[in-house]
Amino acid sequence: MRKFMVENGLHLSWAIALVAMLGSLYFSEVKGFLPCKLCWYQRILMYPQVFILGIASVRKQPVYMYVLPMTLLGACISVYHYLMEKTDLFKSNSFSCGIVPCDLEYINWFGFVTIPFLALTAFVLISAIHIVLWRMEKADRA
Repeated sequence: MRKFMVENGLHLSWAIALVAMLGSLYFSEVKGFLPCKLCWYQRILMYPQVFILGIASVRKQPVYMYVLPMTLLGACISVYHYLMEKTDLFKSNSFSCGIVPCDLEYINWFGFVTIPFLALTAFVLISAIHIVLWRMEKADRA
C-alpha cells in the first residue's frame, strides 16, 4: 500500500480534482444548472488544484502544504452547504445566497447524493490522500 501511495497518490488526487472540475462544468454548462454562491466558493477551492496537482504529479513533488488548506476549507463549505440542503438548521440563510438559493437541489441521487455531497467527497478524498502522503514523508525523515 505504501508503494502504491508514493507512486500514485499525486496522480490519483489529480484525477479526483479533474473529475470534480469537469463534473461541475458539466452541471453548469451542459445541464444548465446555475451555481449558487456556495457552489462558486467550492469551485474556487477545487479548480486550482487541478493545475497544482497536475504539475506536482509530473514533477513528483509533495504539495500537501498547498492542497490541504484548500481541501479542508472546501470540505467545511461543502458540509455547511449540504446541511443547508438536507436539514432545517441553516434554511434561513439559504435565500441570502444570491440569484439561486443555496438549498436548491438540482440532483438528489439515492436520496442523499447532491452536488455539495459530490464536492465534499472529492475534498475529503484529496485531503485523505495528502494526509497519508504527508505522514509518509514525515516518517521517512524521522
